[in-house]
This record gives sequence, C-alpha cells and structure tokens, in this order.
Amino acid sequence: MAVTRTNQTCKRVFDLLCTLLILVLLSPLLLVVVLTIKITSPGGVFFKQQRLGLHGKIFWVYKFRSMVPNAVNIGSGMFVEEDDPRITPVGKILRKTSIDELPQLFNVLRGEMSLVGPRPAPLHHLDIYDERQRNRLNMKPGITGWAQVNGRIALYWPERIELDLWYVENYSLWLDLKILSKTVTVIFLHRGGTAREDRKKVDPFMKL
Repeated sequence: MAVTRTNQTCKRVFDLLCTLLILVLLSPLLLVVVLTIKITSPGGVFFKQQRLGLHGKIFWVYKFRSMVPNAVNIGSGMFVEEDDPRITPVGKILRKTSIDELPQLFNVLRGEMSLVGPRPAPLHHLDIYDERQRNRLNMKPGITGWAQVNGRIALYWPERIELDLWYVENYSLWLDLKILSKTVTVIFLHRGGTAREDRKKVDPFMKL
C-alpha cells in the first residue's frame, strides 16, 4: 500500500493522540525512573544520539540512560554485549523491559518519530545503504516496528532492513495496530533481546 498524504495525516493524528494518552498514564512511572537513575548512578538521566530520520534528516533520539557515562567510547562502542559491564544495575531492568525507550515519546510529539516505523539508524548506515535500502528512510523511524516484533537485535542488520522495507511497502494503520499489540507480547516474553554472538564479525552494518 502506497504511503499517501492521507495515510501520513492519519498516522500523525494517531501518533499524537496515543502518545499523549501514554504519557499521561505513564507519568508516575517516568518520574520514578528519572529519580532512580539520578540516585543510583552518576551522570545525566538521558542519553541522546544523532540518528537518521525521515528522508535521511538527522535528529537527536532520546533514551533513559542505561549505561555508564560516555559508554559509546568505552569497550565495544555502539555494540552492546550480553551482560555488558557498562550497563548499570538499573539499566539492566530498563533495557529488558524497553522502558529506556520511553523518552522517544517526546520525539514522537516533536514529529521526528512515529510510534511505529523502522528503528532510527546510526548515521554511518547512510553511506552503506544501496538504492533500494534507502527506501527504509521513506517513513519516520518508530519506537517499535515490524523488525522489532520479528526478532529485534537477534537479527543481523540486513535482515532487519528487509523487514523494514516490507513494512514501508505494506503500511496501513491496521498494520501499526498489529505491531503495537505484538510489541507488548515481545516485551513481556523478552523475545529477540539478545544479539547473536557472531554479529560483530559478520554484520557489515555494525560500526566497530
């Protein structure tokens, strides 16, 4: 299904209404997380990083900080190992439950992201994408997406990109609702939360 202007408008209205409702419902949890991070670990509450948005536009994506300060310049860099020593005790819980992603709701309000879409890719991916893979950037990145409910980080990046391309080519509001419902299941069952051990060696999209 082509992503028409009508589709984009409906998706944006859906994003705004749902995001505002989620923020109201989860506001006590967000406050608890902010205070817990601040009390238990030195450094800021939020982690931000530049990522690729719609049509390759660069924006800052936000997360609750789940690792030690300056973690991207320590150890394995952007690649997070299982039981990575850079992850804080609180961060382990945040990452396992995906609560660390909740600040991206504000990215949604700002129009930089959608609730559902391809995950925002690192900047260096733009130079690696072929012409077809660049179609992944034809929709706003999402907090969750088709790849996230079908393997998450257990998939190699090329596999995730193929799932993202399928989503872009087959987008519908009904598909977004399906992905959101499956996201809840994935989080509770913790599916796809562990990267393959050989991912750094074979994945050309990983920046080492």
